Amino acid sequence: MCCRNCFAGPCRIIPGKQEKGICGASADTIVARNLLRAVVAGAACHSDHAREIVLALLKIGQGKTSYNIKDERKLRTLAELLSKKYRGDIRKVAKEVALEALEDFRRQEGVFHESEGKYLNWLRITATKERQKLWKSLDVLPINADYEINHAIHKSTMGSEADPIAILLDCLRLSLVDGYAGMHLSTDLQDVIFGTPHIARSEANLGVIKEDYVNIAVHGHVPLLSEKVIEYAKKLEPEARKVGAKGINVVGICCSGNEVLMRHGIPLAGHILQSELAIVTGALEALVADLQCIYPSLQDVASCYHTKLITTALAKIPGSHYIHFTVENADEAAEEMIRIAIDNFKNRNRSRVLIPEEKTTLYSGFSPEAIVEALKRINKKDPLRPLIENMLNGNVFGIVAVVGCRNPKLRGEKFTEKMIRKLLKNNILVLTTGCVSHSAAQEGLMIPEAVEYAGGGLRRFLVKLGKANGLSAVPPVLHLGSCVDNSRIEKIVNSLSNKLKVPISSLPIAASAPEYMTEKAVAIALWALSLGIGLHVNPTPPVTGSKLVTKFLTQDLEKTTGGKVLLADRPDSAANILIEHIKGKRKLLK
Repeated sequence: MCCRNCFAGPCRIIPGKQEKGICGASADTIVARNLLRAVVAGAACHSDHAREIVLALLKIGQGKTSYNIKDERKLRTLAELLSKKYRGDIRKVAKEVALEALEDFRRQEGVFHESEGKYLNWLRITATKERQKLWKSLDVLPINADYEINHAIHKSTMGSEADPIAILLDCLRLSLVDGYAGMHLSTDLQDVIFGTPHIARSEANLGVIKEDYVNIAVHGHVPLLSEKVIEYAKKLEPEARKVGAKGINVVGICCSGNEVLMRHGIPLAGHILQSELAIVTGALEALVADLQCIYPSLQDVASCYHTKLITTALAKIPGSHYIHFTVENADEAAEEMIRIAIDNFKNRNRSRVLIPEEKTTLYSGFSPEAIVEALKRINKKDPLRPLIENMLNGNVFGIVAVVGCRNPKLRGEKFTEKMIRKLLKNNILVLTTGCVSHSAAQEGLMIPEAVEYAGGGLRRFLVKLGKANGLSAVPPVLHLGSCVDNSRIEKIVNSLSNKLKVPISSLPIAASAPEYMTEKAVAIALWALSLGIGLHVNPTPPVTGSKLVTKFLTQDLEKTTGGKVLLADRPDSAANILIEHIKGKRKLLK
């Protein structure tokens, strides 16, 4: 309960002694404002990411970049949803779709109208009609990402909005910015440019770093960089062999790792908490980073080894090697990065190389499209039917999305892994994104053999589905991608909602951010709540200083959107609270 939004403070509320800040702001107002600022920061990260992808698509349409279209069908489908011409030259379609996407950053009319859709295009074409109607009634439909972010920062300054309920509704509005002008927009257009993921086999953990190779790690979030690193690593393989290496080995860290894993099968070296450890192996020639979740400490660690920390975009760190990277100079910049890594191979101190042997196999690439294709092997005409039938009979008791970061507060506890194991035992199918996907993979939960951890009903369903697709079983934990790929989870949820003709809030589903750390995770969490999803979070967010805000998130919101916050700080109790939530949904649905 501390406010630092002006310089008369900071003002700290002490119940019974100091009930209001110097301007008269109550604990409720201060806590609500602080929450809004966290959601705004998260929405800004994801919408900025999306804007980079939109501008890249526009440059493709204008013929000003070497990037191209990998999923033409998806692009034409998006154009059709946007009511734009979708036949003819693909570059023209790319330009039209990019311009429509840019409207989600510059539209100024804010009057909702069914036929014109004066709110986010990506919300209009992806969210269910039931949710859109609800958000309209709450007056939280966003006009454009930049306007809403700017407006929310303005509202949360000293002397502006002081009604905590109004501020909490702003949190919902900004979460929709994050969900649609951030995550959905990013995922859809990244699939268009780089290809829609399909199921593939790979490996995870630090053991994927190879001693006799030039090792390059890609770290960050926007695949514009990592895709070019992969392209030029292949092109310059002969150069690496000339300096005595067997080749070039690209590995992934954090969400960039998830992106290249999903599309190319590039192995995962580690999650955010393991980013420093990749350098400590002594065998990493270069770590290439773009933006978000890049620890400044990486340069401190790299300075103790031969590793070159190459930064780009928004990740400038003192002492690192910064390279200006744009969609126009992407090829020249990527080639320079690979050559730096190759040249650095000779500087490796062999006596300091210590690569852990640990690595596990995983299956990735479970985009909604890939899941539907897998289900078609059982029912070609009605692919969702097998999943729905198994949800009805209880084989799939429910679905839980486990998403987000790894938090150093919880290191060594294996919170995520233990919670997932208990969910599986209770026949709950788990979908993952973000850094917790790395931990699930390293735990061996993303291979067919992991069905041994599943309850009998879930195991039967996954074995049947797996055999129909040439596997002994489908893994019980499905890897759906990076943090922006939470939109893939919504796409699956929307499909079930539309098919069953029930609101999302009625489905036997839930979500968990068991180790969330960043402000992006807070924005994602509010988006899940706006969708009507019960959401477990850990650690407890800094809102308990306000009884009003706590009650809003854990009780009152459920009456409005259907979503509510579930709190549990131990793996067993977290699994139990999610299972009970799903039981309640199944009971209401009879």
